[in-house]
Amino acid sequence: MTIKKDASVNVLGGTLEACSAEPLTGFFRDGHCNTCAADQGSHTVCAVLTAEFLAYSKYVGNDLSTPRPEFNFAGLKPGDQWCLCAGRFLQAHDEGCAPKVHLQATHLRALDVVPLEVLEIYAV
Repeated sequence: MTIKKDASVNVLGGTLEACSAEPLTGFFRDGHCNTCAADQGSHTVCAVLTAEFLAYSKYVGNDLSTPRPEFNFAGLKPGDQWCLCAGRFLQAHDEGCAPKVHLQATHLRALDVVPLEVLEIYAV
């Protein structure tokens, strides 16, 4: 079965820019916040992680900072860029601890969950 990626368009209507190759991010682990119908979490928001957000994410059940060598995952640290689930980003926004966002590297499909006006608040 072949998974068809959605068009690589960012929230500003331009070509989706890379989010991070180190650490390698994205639903497809291609460095971009690309998505498709199979990406139920909508890993579409290119975030610049903060200690506050990482602590919050761990608190709500998604520990992104602890290394998981069995999954070839070194763990994330403040300053890393990562394709976050749009719903988790919105939840962090509602709780007052959302990270900064690279709009040019945030996929258009993020707008299915997060209003552009909210993303713009955190633009770098």
